[in-house]
Amino acid sequence: MATMITEECINCGACEPECPNIAIYAGGAPWELNGEKHDTLSNDFYFIVPEKCTECVGHFDTEQCAVVCPVDCCVADPNYVETEEVLFNRAKALHPDRAFSELGPTTSHFRK
Repeated sequence: MATMITEECINCGACEPECPNIAIYAGGAPWELNGEKHDTLSNDFYFIVPEKCTECVGHFDTEQCAVVCPVDCCVADPNYVETEEVLFNRAKALHPDRAFSELGPTTSHFRK
């Protein structure tokens, strides 16, 4: 699943710099993917772009936005249920210049 930010968000911004995929944007901000701009997904609070979210698979063992969120509003999005393979392939596509290690307990919450 992609991670989403619920309406309980207090707009502190702690999550945004923690995302390894630049998938988190402030409310009202347009977002970009592959050089293409898109309209905001929320005008009121921070949001996560599902097409860019990898649940930190390939990077960390836990979603970094959830780790730093002071109100626990970074949660699994039931509208985007995805496998570890899909998420890892997305991470590799988002970071074509990075050499990813094989997935393990420190790079995927699926391996804990």
